[in-house]
Amino acid sequence: MKLEVHHICALKGVRQICELNVQSTEHAKAAEAAGIEMIVSGNEPEFAARRRAAPDTHFCFGLRYGGPVNADEAKRQAFDALEAGADSIYCPMHPSVIAELAKEGIPVIGHMGLVPQKARLTGFRAFGRTLAEAQALMATLRSYEDAGAFAVEMEIVAEPVATALCRATPLTVISMGSGGGCDVQYLFATDVLGETTGHVPRHSRVYEDFATALAQLQERRVKAFAAFRQDVANSAFPGADEKVVLNEAEDEALAAFLASPRDGA
Repeated sequence: MKLEVHHICALKGVRQICELNVQSTEHAKAAEAAGIEMIVSGNEPEFAARRRAAPDTHFCFGLRYGGPVNADEAKRQAFDALEAGADSIYCPMHPSVIAELAKEGIPVIGHMGLVPQKARLTGFRAFGRTLAEAQALMATLRSYEDAGAFAVEMEIVAEPVATALCRATPLTVISMGSGGGCDVQYLFATDVLGETTGHVPRHSRVYEDFATALAQLQERRVKAFAAFRQDVANSAFPGADEKVVLNEAEDEALAAFLASPRDGA
């Protein structure tokens, strides 16, 4: 059964659920087959295909930071995504923008702690390791509550602080590297599958080595393409079984035409 927003909210304090950021239709389809409860993607051109690939999984559409530049644009993109089949909306913008979406009944998820799109101001680092930071995080959490969000992604926050904040709020708290005490555990599918070729965050866990397998597949692609090119150069392609043959009943007439096609026109 697909989890709707009210189902997710009702699971707070009952059991944890899993969320994956999917980068392909294959990711989406595999996530559903594996029983992952939530998936998220911000790729608008591919959204419809990914939605079809996982029709029974809660699909959160991620608004791209810097895409909508005000609340009206955010609402338009959110409404379009919901019309296309999204179940909820992720929005990394200010709580005042979240409030405008929530006023229209748009189920929206905020973002706090490390927000990578805003790391120019904070740096890429952990949050909540001091009293002042824990208090600031609590204030941010309250602002999302007041704005009407139903959930918030909490990224790279010290586990004791994240756990305490999760217990202190009615919001569903999604942990991205914030420990095991939140309501949802969230990872990127590319990290889980070992598709990431660069830095893998410490909070991620790699379960497969797709990078090596994909590199091997690429080598095999190159080898196959080169063999095709070589066969063409050596007149080995196309072969007898790859050609269209003439109609035997018209061999004589066709032979005459082919001997002098201009005269036979």
